[in-house]
Amino acid sequence: MIDPMFGNQTESQLKVLSEISTICATIECKFWLRGGWAIDFLLGKVTRPHDDIDLITWIQNREQLECALAEAGYEQTPVKEQFCGRQSDFRKGDVDITFGYITSTHDGSIIMNDLPEWVWRHDSLLPQSLMLNGISAHVLSPRQLLEEKEVYKQIGRKPRPKDEDSKNILHRIIAELN
Repeated sequence: MIDPMFGNQTESQLKVLSEISTICATIECKFWLRGGWAIDFLLGKVTRPHDDIDLITWIQNREQLECALAEAGYEQTPVKEQFCGRQSDFRKGDVDITFGYITSTHDGSIIMNDLPEWVWRHDSLLPQSLMLNGISAHVLSPRQLLEEKEVYKQIGRKPRPKDEDSKNILHRIIAELN
């Protein structure tokens, strides 16, 4: 049950997330949620409205994923040139979706495709799936999610109030895991 205060946007995003989960299962494309929806799945409840859905998958899934989403009625939207190698953006109805692409380096490290400077934690991809409102999804680890929020300062991205809220929640989740 969705809290009515979150409205139609949350319901639309959950419907799209369910569709994406089905599409990815059909083409055997494993994905991980990141951002606000990842936190909600970690908590097992919707905590706030979200602007979009952020997902991660392996770069080798890109072509098949883009084709499958197009066939399912998702509109691919333009990406800034500097991000072309590492993400694909889509829209369905009023829902914006970003797929970020990861790859492995020769030493087995995980990086964002075309961004070798950003080495991810070795434990960034949680192996188990989590459930929220009947939807099963993998998520990035709380520590990886927290590191992403911390990197914002280093790259000059102005912190938003929701980033501070997310960092506080992630600190609590990590403390409970220890």
